[in-house]
Amino acid sequence: MKRIITFILLSLCMVCRLAGQGDEEEIPRSMNEGTLLGFGTSNIKDTYLSPFNYNGWGARILNERMKTISAGKGRFSRQQIINVDITSTKNPAENVNDFGAFVDYSLSYHYRIPIGSSFKLLTGLSAHLMGGFIYNTRNGNNPLSAKVDIDLGLSVMMLYGLRIKNLPLTLRYQAELPFGGIFFSPPYGISYYEMFNEGNTSDVIAFNSFRNKFAMKNYFTVDIPIRRFALRLGYLNSLYYSDTNEINTHIISHSFMIGWVKEFIVLGGKRSNNKSRVNSSYY
Repeated sequence: MKRIITFILLSLCMVCRLAGQGDEEEIPRSMNEGTLLGFGTSNIKDTYLSPFNYNGWGARILNERMKTISAGKGRFSRQQIINVDITSTKNPAENVNDFGAFVDYSLSYHYRIPIGSSFKLLTGLSAHLMGGFIYNTRNGNNPLSAKVDIDLGLSVMMLYGLRIKNLPLTLRYQAELPFGGIFFSPPYGISYYEMFNEGNTSDVIAFNSFRNKFAMKNYFTVDIPIRRFALRLGYLNSLYYSDTNEINTHIISHSFMIGWVKEFIVLGGKRSNNKSRVNSSYY
């Protein structure tokens, strides 16, 4: 496992190094930036807190940036996503609540493969950091379960442009699948007081692989241009399962997203709306 993670880190460093190289005389690079709000359902189970499934609602805000970089003559792009997710769920008897709050950040480098005039395939590596907690309103001694994950994974995106009469649309499907990393998971029965006040921190950090953790995000969007902006509608499905130290956890959410997108050109650190002679990072 350590050898695999070391190899992944070296591979990601090589991609980041490529991102800093390139021809300064290439055409201007574009930035596609969108901010979306989402609302939907959430299902949470964490046996550190309770053996039951908790169901309810979830709300999120997501900021995404995609930018072409100079590596590979503009064939590489960098994507950054910051996502804040808040959930409120109830047990089957509806007399106990689980409240959750999570913040995650992902950084991906994709190699873009144009297929025809309207289809693009993007593949690459991603690094992901997530932190948050689940709070149970009934538990007295252990009311909270903290979540901290650092992952490396694969990222695949497909972009397709089409026209309905005179209206151009851009469809996107993206999947992110971590395959190695570390995460915080205290052994069952060990309280946070014992960990942080008495120093009982053995086995609280676990290496993860498909053996003990599965996490995946599926993201569908459609962009509808409105003058200089675009309306982005989407659906985000987030899956998180872990099973280690006798604790079983799953966090599943379905969110319908809506927001605004703006694409601009970066010229010497300044923004420009002139899109002539630009290789778009998204469209």
